[in-house]
Amino acid sequence: MATETPDVRTRRLLTWLGAGLLAGGMPVHEVEEDVREVAATLGHAGIQVACSPNAVTLSLSSGQPASFERVEGGIRLDQLAEVSVLQAGLRTGAIEVEDALDRLGTLRAQPHRYAHGGLLAGGILAAVGIALVLAPSWPSVGFAALIAPATVGLMVLARRSPLVQTLLPFFAAFAAGMIAFWAARQDLLDSPLWTLIAAIAVLLPGAVIVTGLTELAAGSMLAGTARLGHGATQLLLFALGLGSAVVLLHVPVEDLDPTRPAGLGWWAPLLGVVVVTVAISLMESVSIAMVPWVLATILATFLAMSAGNAMSEAPWVGAFLGAAAASLVSSVVEFLRPQVPRVIAFLPSFWLLVPGSLGLVSLTRIQVAPDAAIGAVGGVTVIVAAIALGIVVGASLARPLRSVARRIGLLPLLQRLPRNRRAPAG
Repeated sequence: MATETPDVRTRRLLTWLGAGLLAGGMPVHEVEEDVREVAATLGHAGIQVACSPNAVTLSLSSGQPASFERVEGGIRLDQLAEVSVLQAGLRTGAIEVEDALDRLGTLRAQPHRYAHGGLLAGGILAAVGIALVLAPSWPSVGFAALIAPATVGLMVLARRSPLVQTLLPFFAAFAAGMIAFWAARQDLLDSPLWTLIAAIAVLLPGAVIVTGLTELAAGSMLAGTARLGHGATQLLLFALGLGSAVVLLHVPVEDLDPTRPAGLGWWAPLLGVVVVTVAISLMESVSIAMVPWVLATILATFLAMSAGNAMSEAPWVGAFLGAAAASLVSSVVEFLRPQVPRVIAFLPSFWLLVPGSLGLVSLTRIQVAPDAAIGAVGGVTVIVAAIALGIVVGASLARPLRSVARRIGLLPLLQRLPRNRRAPAG
């Protein structure tokens, strides 16, 4: 590294930065824009950068040598927060290139804040919280909590086995389906479909599908198409897992009723929002200081979505307003508290917008009610498109706030961040 030229070092920094943002799930057009802004600050306004969901290619100017960095898997929200902070620090000049390289180069080794039981507790709480939102009845909440450890166990096993990682949607849906449909046969559960979906909701590809549509709307055709294809394939694997459980247990049609139970009061979904926020914080290693701001964004998303559903019988209205609120409020949070990057407050809101849950319900019912299910798939497509449009509208409304927040800088957080050693972002 001592003989590295300044241009090579700059390319390495910018590709690592882009790889870190991509690993956090950000749309490719936003990553390219952020990398260009940092490059301009470093004196390279004419860079050539192209991102895909799993790679960054970058040259400091047309015709010059290029660097390529592959993204090897995702990162947690706390790691994405540090990438965002480093990005802002480079843009404002508060962080030196060598310091940023050192911290990006050791990003993945950052220890989990809640390593002992955080994933298991977060997985169970996520199932409980989402059940309170999607299927607010005590049997559904209880069985979602019982099924969730199986989902967490498969997530841990997937890290060690490439086969399990590839087929994780199938295995998770099959295991959850077998438990939930068996419980329904024993008259222990009235809504097995929504109960099991709450237990595996953390794995559903709703964010991937909506991000893909957002990228397509922004003109990133290759990335958007790739994400949509990946998300659709994941949903099909989930549907095959549920279908296998349905066939093996000879599940009757009435157990696949898409009607949501409503055994609890108006307070249940609100409590579910709080529980989901705690679950996300445990699973994603979010610091305690950031939790209230994440909760504010998720709560605003839920209230806007509920208001839209109350104003109109068309479900896409609530989805549009919820997505717009998530995008706008997360930018307001960044404006008020610069140490909480917008993306950290925004991404958890996808857990409540549930496009993946609705899509899986529709695909599952194709086996028993093809005509109705095909219409439901069309309805889900409209909802997903409404979410993507809401994100674009919310981001447009919030752009002036983002500019102000960036001018404020992130010095308070930069001063607090520990200098931990972490593995490469790519």
